[in-house]
Amino acid sequence: MPKKLARRSFLHHGLSLGLATTLPGLAQAASQDPPLIVYNGQHKATTLKLLDAFTAATGIRVESRKGSSIQLANQIIEEGERSPADVFYSEESPPLAALAERGLLAPLEDATLAQVRQDYRDPKGFWSGVSARCRVTAFNTSMIKKGDLPDSILDMATPAWKGRVAYVPTSGAFQQQIVAISSIKGRDAALDWLKGLKRHGEAYGSNKAALAAVERGDIATALINNYYWYNLAQEKGVDKMQSALHFSGQGDPGALVTVSGVGVLKTARNAQAAQTLARFLTGAAGQEILAKAVAEWPMNPQVKPGFGLQPFEDLHPPKVNPANLKGEEEALQLRREAGLA
Repeated sequence: MPKKLARRSFLHHGLSLGLATTLPGLAQAASQDPPLIVYNGQHKATTLKLLDAFTAATGIRVESRKGSSIQLANQIIEEGERSPADVFYSEESPPLAALAERGLLAPLEDATLAQVRQDYRDPKGFWSGVSARCRVTAFNTSMIKKGDLPDSILDMATPAWKGRVAYVPTSGAFQQQIVAISSIKGRDAALDWLKGLKRHGEAYGSNKAALAAVERGDIATALINNYYWYNLAQEKGVDKMQSALHFSGQGDPGALVTVSGVGVLKTARNAQAAQTLARFLTGAAGQEILAKAVAEWPMNPQVKPGFGLQPFEDLHPPKVNPANLKGEEEALQLRREAGLA
C-alpha cells in the first residue's frame, strides 16, 4: 500500500444557484470549512471533472486522494475511526461492499438512493452505483464473423477456441465475472471455465494490451470491458477500427454489468457535505458529466449514455446484484486451483 497518495484541492469557483436549489443543505457549506476529503479509486481525469463541477456549483472545497480502489478500501479499514476520508469513490463495487460489511459506511440519504437504478445500489442503502460498464467480447472482423461467436462465454473456454481468446486474469472485472459464474452456474462451472481458458486461451497483462492484440490480428477475440473499445475508437476513429463488440446472450455472465460506486464514511467529519457530494454524483448534473466523459452507462435512468452506447435497457446482464460480487477470496482461490494465480 503506497504511503503517499496523489492529492489535488479544488478551490471555490462560485455558486450555481440553479444547481444549489436542487441540493438541500448547500447553503450550509462555507468556503472557510475544512475541505471534503475524497478517497478516489476511479479514473483521475473523470473524477477531477466531477469534483470541479461540484465545487463550482456548491462552494464546497474538495481534496482528492488517488489510489486503487482496493488499496484505498484497505487503508480505510486500517485507519478505522482515524480515517480522514469523508467519501469513498470506488471503481468497483466489491471494495464498497467490504466496507459496508465492516460497518464503516453511513447510510446514504433516501434522495440519493432514489436517483439510482434499484438493482445497482446496496440493498441496505450504504452505497450506490454511479456508472456501469458491461463485459463484452471484442473480435477482429477480418478473422471471425459475429455470427460465429457463441452466445455464452462459457463456450469460449473449449478446444474449438484454442488460441483465439485473450483474457486478463488479474482484471478486477474478470474477478467479478468469476464470482458471477460461480453464483449462477456453480463453483465447478467457474473452475472448469478458468481451466479451459488456461488451457486454450491466451493471458494478457491488461485489457488495453488484449484489445490491441485483437486490433493487430494477433488473436481473434478478447474478453474486456466495453469502454476500452470505445476509448480506442475515439482515439483512432471508428472507421479505422479492425474490431467490433459482441454482447453475449440474455443473462449470460459474458454480459455482466459492473459498477463504480460511492459511499460516505461513518466517521466523516463533513457528513452533510459528503452526503451532498453523493447526491451530486448520482444526480442529473453529475451523471451528465459522466455521460460525456466516459463510455459507461449513467446509473440515473433519467440521463442517457453518450459515445453511441445502446440504451441500458437493451443490455441483458445476468441477474446478479453488484453487492453480491464481493467474493474476491473465492475468485482468487478459483484462479489458484486453475493455475492462473
